[in-house]
Amino acid sequence: MGVKGLQSFVERCCPEACVTVNLREMARQHVAKNQQSCTSTANITSPTLVVDGMSCLCHWYSCMNWVCGGQWKEYIDVLKNWVEAFTSAGIELVFFFDGVVEEQKRPEWVKRRLRVNRDIVKIFNHIKEHGEQPGKQLSCLPSALATFTPLALRSLGQEVFCSVREADYEIASYAHQHGSLGILGQDSDFIIYDSAPYLSVAKLRINSLTTVMYDRQRLCRNIGLTVTQLPLLACLLGNDVVSEEHMQNIRHNAMAAYRRTNPAPYSGPPQGQVVLAVAQFVRSLYVSEKEETGLVPHSLNISSSERELLKKGICSYFTPGHKDYELVDLSAPPCAFEKHVSPEIFKACREKHVAAKGFMVYSVVCAGVTECSSSLEDEEDKELLPQAIVYKLCRQRVYGLLLLRKDGSSVDVPAIREWFVFPGNPLKEADTVHPVPINIPCGQPSLDLLWFSSGPEVSALRLVAFLTVFDCLDYSDLQGEIEDTLLAALCLITYIILQTWHEMGVAVAQW
Repeated sequence: MGVKGLQSFVERCCPEACVTVNLREMARQHVAKNQQSCTSTANITSPTLVVDGMSCLCHWYSCMNWVCGGQWKEYIDVLKNWVEAFTSAGIELVFFFDGVVEEQKRPEWVKRRLRVNRDIVKIFNHIKEHGEQPGKQLSCLPSALATFTPLALRSLGQEVFCSVREADYEIASYAHQHGSLGILGQDSDFIIYDSAPYLSVAKLRINSLTTVMYDRQRLCRNIGLTVTQLPLLACLLGNDVVSEEHMQNIRHNAMAAYRRTNPAPYSGPPQGQVVLAVAQFVRSLYVSEKEETGLVPHSLNISSSERELLKKGICSYFTPGHKDYELVDLSAPPCAFEKHVSPEIFKACREKHVAAKGFMVYSVVCAGVTECSSSLEDEEDKELLPQAIVYKLCRQRVYGLLLLRKDGSSVDVPAIREWFVFPGNPLKEADTVHPVPINIPCGQPSLDLLWFSSGPEVSALRLVAFLTVFDCLDYSDLQGEIEDTLLAALCLITYIILQTWHEMGVAVAQW
């Protein structure tokens, strides 16, 4: 979400903070600066640009077709050309993608998903009326693009990370610690972090490698604040930690005070006046030099719970090296199912997750929760089952492989909370889903055995477990006879057909 109204304010009301830059020239200057400060050429590193992958998806996917699932090969070519434009300029790229949804942001996540669902209804209405996909005003990214893009970038030899906490924070921290050339994205939180320069992916011209840099120092001069006061401004305006509603009264009072001190009619955008008013209010809190130091000025008249919330929001912007960095909660979340998985499994889950070598498993094992965003599904078509329902049994068997004991004990069986978006699900709360054991002759296999052991017998067991998840054990003889990709597609299609028949049979029996 970023900071409410700040991005548009900078672009529309603070043009001096929007600086057009050439990334090739920035890279050249970066190298020259490093050469001056390094005593050995061996210590000189290539300029690195940290890329917010989630912000880039809508800019990367420029393929004509999207409503039928997307053009994967064409999309890969787009990514390849995009990466080559930077590497040809001597710029290395490091990509970050959202790996978790923090519980404090779940309400905002739900709000966005429901908004996308309303757009999907409009998309299907357009298709039914016109017989073709709508134009850009109603375009929607292909389902699971955010899941598969990290894998595509890895196949292109790029360094990719999935976050284990808020991705914006990990991006800003990485860029700060590694002295990166900049952060390429489209999220106003990057103006607030005192990290590398924030560069716009929306304004990027890939052929010339020019874009707009949002200069936080010039922004501060415009609104009369210091860089250290920006986190408080962000929290009062509303961000992912402190919702817009929480500080509504403060903004209302700030607006009233601003209009008294600035009686001349304001001709700019309404949100611009809000930013100026809140900035004036923040300045007033620090007028007295006798003001006690602290994250939240004592002169700010708010409740203790609101003060704690503001402290949490302000701390969320402190990257390593900040003088108050020790206030940041860096404690790793406990493993939700430590009784059911070994420390080695948990460690491997985290490593694979961070390296973008998998998805879903880490959040299931660590937090006991997983989610799936909106898919292009017509809520008025009652004959087609939502994908979340079709694949539910498959997921339950995967949960069984991850969490159920080898002895099949039903004692203290874990439950997973699923936030899956599909027609008819209001997302009021998570669905509680229990693991299901896989039914193979040798019994429930040990996850440690499947992951860490080797040899032909273990390889055969992995194949049997995979095929059983999809009810396709009869296909075991095809392994090696056809390409693995074709075998996987065959299993998927077979599973969909079997599950659709099963659900239809259940519906008929109930009727």
